[in-house]
Amino acid sequence: MSQKYKVYINNKPKIIIDNWDVFCSSYTLIEAAGGIVYNNEGKLLMIFRNGKWDLPKGKIEKGEDIRACAIREVEEECGISGLEIISSLEQTYHTYMQDGKEILKRTYWFKMCCDFKGKLTPQKEEGIMEAVWFDKDDVEEKIQNTFENIKQLLIDELH
Repeated sequence: MSQKYKVYINNKPKIIIDNWDVFCSSYTLIEAAGGIVYNNEGKLLMIFRNGKWDLPKGKIEKGEDIRACAIREVEEECGISGLEIISSLEQTYHTYMQDGKEILKRTYWFKMCCDFKGKLTPQKEEGIMEAVWFDKDDVEEKIQNTFENIKQLLIDELH
């Protein structure tokens, strides 16, 4: 049985069932990791970047463990510490153009928790304007202004 991949192309889902390797061959693959992070009050961490609400994530460095990358990126993008991975979540795939190249980004997602009580510090040099804890009702509102792959990940998590 062939594997099925959901790839967000121009923010719309496309299911790739056959010829995954052929599909991938026209893209430069970038691998990233990030998290759906909860604090002790059950609030969820989101960032605001490029006019959209998003989840903290970033590129895996050469030789870096995927889980270590997810923790490092969340820490860097939000100025947070004390993260603990609870479980793995699904991977997402999306495409975009960068410097004239077609990019396929695979992001490994992890459910995380932390008891961080300090002030969140958004990583401005990465274009992150805000890092905010939201309760579930607020997240439902924020996902109306996010990318489709992030929206689906959050819907799956919250329902």
